[in-house]
Amino acid sequence: MDDFQIQLRWPQVAPSRPASPDDPADPAYRWPADLDYAISQAREHGIEISVLVTHSPPWANGGRGPLWAPDPRDFAQFLTAAAHRYPSVHRWMIWGEPNRADRFLPNRANSPIGPRRYASLLDAAYGALKAASPDNVVIGGDTFTGGEVKPEQFIQWMRLPSGRPPRLDWYGHNPYPFRFPEIRTRPIAGGWRDLSDLDTLADEVDRAYRPLGRSPKLWLSEFTVQSDHTSRVFEAFVTKASQARWLTAGYEAAAAVPAVEGLGWFSLLDQPGGKLASHWGLMTSDVGTRKPAFGAYADVSQP
Repeated sequence: MDDFQIQLRWPQVAPSRPASPDDPADPAYRWPADLDYAISQAREHGIEISVLVTHSPPWANGGRGPLWAPDPRDFAQFLTAAAHRYPSVHRWMIWGEPNRADRFLPNRANSPIGPRRYASLLDAAYGALKAASPDNVVIGGDTFTGGEVKPEQFIQWMRLPSGRPPRLDWYGHNPYPFRFPEIRTRPIAGGWRDLSDLDTLADEVDRAYRPLGRSPKLWLSEFTVQSDHTSRVFEAFVTKASQARWLTAGYEAAAAVPAVEGLGWFSLLDQPGGKLASHWGLMTSDVGTRKPAFGAYADVSQP
């Protein structure tokens, strides 16, 4: 493992409007201790940190809930403060799975309203983060396999008022699989994009950004296959042994697509709880027993 992803939730950091929003020392900011700890541990072990910035406080989105798209200028000022607070962090992910209505609003099925609101947010974030440090890598899109707006349509509709796509360095995507990963498999109809569709996704991103002289890499921050039983989060599941095979096949699929910059697994530990707990980890939640997927992950993680 050479990268650890962690969230930075804006409403928790800034529940009230800062007087100097681009200054990380403003007293309104409540920077999370867990992020400070993760950064220090990552530095000690030679691991990069990817920060997923998500949600919005009501003072920035017209008094709405945390999923609602904020004012891009307010968002950019927050990212300026965050970049100065964490100068060693250079991978910034802008929102998580904004093609889903339970992750980002406004969003309507098969409508460009969500992608267009997101585009303005992403472009403002890009300008702020690059101004803070040219070494910052801005990861945008960050779509999910499905959603109210499928990835194929999200990429097409992710446009600024000028008609241009928003600026980004890498295109983020969470290609959770609904079938055994195999890059030669035909794409799922309707615009879905899972691990078997990475070549198609890379072509779609390339076509969107080719007029700008760019060909963004793919940053696939999350995928998992749960073992043992269904859960509140995933209906599909496989045996522990099959989970390891799915994991290996997923990394093989990603390795077959040159545009892929990285692929992440979610997560280390199974979710604790009863029969509906998600067993998505490489280890059990009780005593931390290593599942077969732990060894498979260790194998694919070797340089």
